[in-house]
Amino acid sequence: MSEYTNVRIAMEDRVAILTIDHPPANAFNRATIADLGAAVDELIANDQVKVIIITGAGEFAFVAGADINEIAAVKDGAEALTFITQGQEIFNKIEACPKPVIAAINAVALGGGLELALACHIRIMSDRARVGQPEANLGIIPGWGGTQRLPRAVGPAKAIELILTGDMVNAQEAFRLGLANKIVPAGQVLAEAKGLAKKIAAKSKLTNEAAIKAVIGGLKGSLRDGLRLEADQFTQLIGSHDTTEGIEAFRQKRQAKFTDS
Repeated sequence: MSEYTNVRIAMEDRVAILTIDHPPANAFNRATIADLGAAVDELIANDQVKVIIITGAGEFAFVAGADINEIAAVKDGAEALTFITQGQEIFNKIEACPKPVIAAINAVALGGGLELALACHIRIMSDRARVGQPEANLGIIPGWGGTQRLPRAVGPAKAIELILTGDMVNAQEAFRLGLANKIVPAGQVLAEAKGLAKKIAAKSKLTNEAAIKAVIGGLKGSLRDGLRLEADQFTQLIGSHDTTEGIEAFRQKRQAKFTDS
């Protein structure tokens, strides 16, 4: 694995743990967001990686948002567009990643931090976490997907409320709204995410990829388009070693031995 300045990568079996480590609050400056993008590219290309976990270093923040000093230094529309496009492209890449991506939200996830979490496929959250889109307090709006992914997660009315007020919600409310798959005690978030990741990694890579393509791709079009995509992904699995193995293992009442082929 490559070494980066503001992110760290560790491997456990076929699960990659990508930790954002930019003290004190893991804020996204240009260097950190660039490191995140490069690390995600590396993990997508690595055939030994089946599941990716993204988390934050320390106890204070998953990611506390974008670096305010860098936002303040943006002076014109062209520079702002470059700044926004960089983050959007990286988060789009995470959402479209063929490998399952789990956000282990260890603490606050604000602004770009919540936008990163929303781009991940599954979100495990500490019971002490708080999340929100506070950009309105700065006279701006979310720019890395918050205005698009947040309403898809919680509905447009609640998303507009959260964006216009800049209010934060606690972990329990985040779970109720559908922003978290599961809430666990502080200190257990990464362990919970690892357990889930290893369970998913035990499945066929082909199945994982087909399911993600069907779900994420299907959300971008009509129901009819999504059903066509689902049918396409289903039929592509038929005849593969892992589909044959999975069916035979079920019939023989034994554990399937998938080979990702």
